[in-house]
Amino acid sequence: MTRSISPDDLYDLRLPSDPQVSPDGERVAYVLTGADRAGDRTTGEVWEVRVAGGAPRRLTEGPADAAPRWSPDGVTLAFLRDGALYTLPADGGEPTRLAGEGARSPVWSPDGTRIAFVAPAGEFDRTAPVVIDRLDYKADGAGRTGPVRAHLFVADVKTGEVVQVTAGDYHVAFPVWSPYGARLAFAAAIGERADLSTANGLYVVEVADAGAGRTAEPRLVGSATGIAMPCAWYADGSALLVVGRATADIGILRLMRQPLAGGPAEVLTAGLDRNVMYGLPGYPGAVPRFAGADVLFAARDRGVSRLYRLSGGTAEQIPQTAAFGVSGLSVAPASGRAVTVVADRARFGEIAAVGPADEVTVLTDHQARSLPDVELIACTERDFVISDGTPVHGLIIRDPSAPPGGPLLLDVHGGPHNAWASHADAIHVYHQTLAARGWTILALNVRGSDGYGEDFYRAVVGGWGEHDERDFLEPVAALVAEGLVDGERVAVTGYSYGGYMACWLSARTGTFTAVAAGGVVSDLLSLSGTSDEGEALGTLEIGGGRDRLVELSPLTYVDGVRAPTLILHGDADETCPVGQAEQWFHALRARSVRTRLVLYPGSSHLFILNGRPSHRVDYNQRVADWVTRHTNEPEE
Repeated sequence: MTRSISPDDLYDLRLPSDPQVSPDGERVAYVLTGADRAGDRTTGEVWEVRVAGGAPRRLTEGPADAAPRWSPDGVTLAFLRDGALYTLPADGGEPTRLAGEGARSPVWSPDGTRIAFVAPAGEFDRTAPVVIDRLDYKADGAGRTGPVRAHLFVADVKTGEVVQVTAGDYHVAFPVWSPYGARLAFAAAIGERADLSTANGLYVVEVADAGAGRTAEPRLVGSATGIAMPCAWYADGSALLVVGRATADIGILRLMRQPLAGGPAEVLTAGLDRNVMYGLPGYPGAVPRFAGADVLFAARDRGVSRLYRLSGGTAEQIPQTAAFGVSGLSVAPASGRAVTVVADRARFGEIAAVGPADEVTVLTDHQARSLPDVELIACTERDFVISDGTPVHGLIIRDPSAPPGGPLLLDVHGGPHNAWASHADAIHVYHQTLAARGWTILALNVRGSDGYGEDFYRAVVGGWGEHDERDFLEPVAALVAEGLVDGERVAVTGYSYGGYMACWLSARTGTFTAVAAGGVVSDLLSLSGTSDEGEALGTLEIGGGRDRLVELSPLTYVDGVRAPTLILHGDADETCPVGQAEQWFHALRARSVRTRLVLYPGSSHLFILNGRPSHRVDYNQRVADWVTRHTNEPEE
């Protein structure tokens, strides 16, 4: 006997991530994420599974372990615990604390004697006055960072000695060792006005130049006016494999080869009109890896991050993996084997191996073990053609046994350059809850969505709401006209950009009987001056100055809102600051619109992905309950 998933099941669900294959290709270490109900915290443990088969086993006790990394000889695992760097014998034993406070991105040197990592350099007295000269004084999830910058450190595995390698008014990211361990490459935005741009450069330091109180001087490789994330060195040390683009405007990222001698980077995926996904929270992907002479990487196609191979100058999707979305990637070159996390319409994500012939073997079954009686309702795909001829890809989630004419929930993704994927979704569990109640869920990848080429990706730039409004309303009208749903019972929800659009659509049309807006943007003018991404949002995404920001703000049209509106927001959100939600709530309340504001204490913008379990459960339950109540009990 099976049942549908409920928000409360998020406490029991266990999900694997960050798979790392051993150098011999026989073992996979990964992080298993769960929830501690009593402690109301997200947990992480390092687990291992054998490629040859057998039950996974736990290697660490948690509760906050992450980023397992094999030593080059496969004898030791490095990992992070509560922001400190540890090592662990791969065949069992007690972990040893090596270094770090707030450490991240650990990477072994090729000879296995050192581990490089990124960590804050210095301390920030949060009781002292904060003196601010630049825009990068805060970040979502970290709050105000003051003068502290993230820099590069190297720890000696045998002695425990830690050397700070870089220093200065910039942040280091994506460290990568050179083939012989003499250099480290990294990404950084360095310069007096670097905080006013999304551009960053690719830098290289000589590790031996640091020590005895000295730090190394980074050398710029290539241009600092584009975007570059280093992924790996070419075997001869002459170039770096990079994800990026030549300019720092809005657009898709490519796979590139950057010569160490300088000059422009060579674009390796020029013939692939898809965004290379290196992986961020909420944006599944994988850091590209060499597999012999080929490169394995993830790119987004029709909303799904899929596995691709670059071989002989041609980039193509790997056919055997076409049924899956992927996140995370590790390669054991000696065996020709890769590992990743795969998701499909029945699974949120499991560890899988991709063999030398590209055969896929799923190695774990954590979802079935943690929720053995749950069966998910799969989505179906449908393409809509908008009145100007633009095709819009949609996903529909509904119980096949539900009668037609039921309520509809339109859900808007964030970004705006994110996308809905056709595989199972562990973040928006309310989709499953409502579908089990007879609802139809409509998730649309409208203009601006990722996975449909660069022109489509950029189609919403400068025209939020204006350019994509009909992409939402016309598919809704089509489903109503067909009789699949009841046009008098249509609700809208969304988070981040989706929260913006939920406010925008409810203000500009009478289509919706209920609204649940999360992580909202209501006033683009104030957002551009208060968000940790405000400069990029105001300048690159919208442009046109003050008048255009006002023209595209939902607050400008708030007099048109009639539908009962639930507003959900993290009160420590630095990307869409909580004032955005408070302004919308105040405006609705002052106009006698039924409204409720729910604030989640201490929660950042990404809390619906990785926040407190109780907050994630509450968010999902509130969305389902609000739209159910107000579609069945419409306002008089």
